[in-house]
Amino acid sequence: MNENLVAVADDVKLGANVKLGKFINLYGCSIGDHTKIGPFVEIQKNAEIGKNCKISSHSFICDGVVIEDNVFVGHNVTFINDLYPRATTSSGELQVEADWACIRTTIKRNASIGSSSTILCGVTVGEHAIVGAGSVVTKDVQPYSIVAGNPARLLRTIPKETDDESAISQPQSTI
Repeated sequence: MNENLVAVADDVKLGANVKLGKFINLYGCSIGDHTKIGPFVEIQKNAEIGKNCKISSHSFICDGVVIEDNVFVGHNVTFINDLYPRATTSSGELQVEADWACIRTTIKRNASIGSSSTILCGVTVGEHAIVGAGSVVTKDVQPYSIVAGNPARLLRTIPKETDDESAISQPQSTI
């Protein structure tokens, strides 16, 4: 791999057999075994990526995000870690890290986040949940559920006793 095409800081913890795309920026994060990071991805300090994950191109994973094992993150997914972002303090000076609180976000194992979704801080996306492409997740997503929209709303649930892909396409419950 051409070292000029990736920026991986010395404080990054990479697991075994991690695959890194070109034009990435990783610093202060940890990435589990057998995970694939696509091109043009930034993963900031204190972010944790589990084992066997796929992080697709152009995604942004900020400080405070925990992604557990076997998670799929689609293209251009953005995580947010501040409910009230501001450039300056009340006195007009540029904010520094001490001027705001980083709020944790958790994506549980086997979840999938569709392309171009935005995940607000402080939420948990449950195990085996699916977030539809282009969704804006503003509250917790229950395990084994499919949500979509802006704001993301429950479309249906996935039967827990099956990992059969055909069960996902069949409506189980709707709002």
